[in-house]
Amino acid sequence: MNKRWEVFQHSSDYRFTPYIMAGDPCEEATIELSLALEECGAHALELGVPYSDPLADGPVIQRAGMRGLAQNMNLEKTVKLVSKLRERGLKIPVIIFTYYNLLLQLGENRFLKLAENSGVDGVLVPDLPYEESGYLQKICSEHNLALISLVSPTTREEKLARLSREAEGFLYCISSLGVTGVRSEFRAGLDEFLKAAKRNSRVPVLVGFGLSTREQIQQFDGSSDGFIVGSAIVKKIEELESDLLTNREEAVKTFKSYIESLLPVYSR
Repeated sequence: MNKRWEVFQHSSDYRFTPYIMAGDPCEEATIELSLALEECGAHALELGVPYSDPLADGPVIQRAGMRGLAQNMNLEKTVKLVSKLRERGLKIPVIIFTYYNLLLQLGENRFLKLAENSGVDGVLVPDLPYEESGYLQKICSEHNLALISLVSPTTREEKLARLSREAEGFLYCISSLGVTGVRSEFRAGLDEFLKAAKRNSRVPVLVGFGLSTREQIQQFDGSSDGFIVGSAIVKKIEELESDLLTNREEAVKTFKSYIESLLPVYSR
């Protein structure tokens, strides 16, 4: 485990992990938005890789992927972008969110060597079943990267306990079935699911998929160790697209104000 994960795991705060898409709406904007998120209190960052055929992404993140692809962003450039973030002073863990087809195209070993050298801390592959993840788990470990595990309310009790025990970095608990996207309410029994995950987990348990308001985030205080916000943040970036390209300084200020309004006081 590297020092960034150690700081993350021993944080006394309710951990905030935002998701943004690399290259949306351009590379420099991604850098400045990432730094702004850390300044606002983010404890880690999920950096999505644009992909034409996503499995888990809802329409908001799909559109962000199209904007990233229009900037010629890909997996290799996303990983190298992390190196630029480190050069600009980003200190929190960075997790690359990608699909396995992109790993195969680049080559798993090439990707992991590049990721380790660029300052990446973890990888999240939503279309890789746990039962088929052994090889990637092994080589991630060899390159000091955490392979982030995903669990859902429909994960069987025995499997949930096993995944919780084996999780690295943090355990990603999906709040809702289906693709990513803002939701107005969550299914019954979610608190019990999160508490069951926490009983066996040796890493922080974070809840994601659909959280978009301060009230929703506070709803899970006590039943989880933190939260992941993606679609709501990506939607705000979409609203600011024009200004991020032409008046970036003011756009970043507006973005930071939005993030501050989203976060509970104790997460900053």
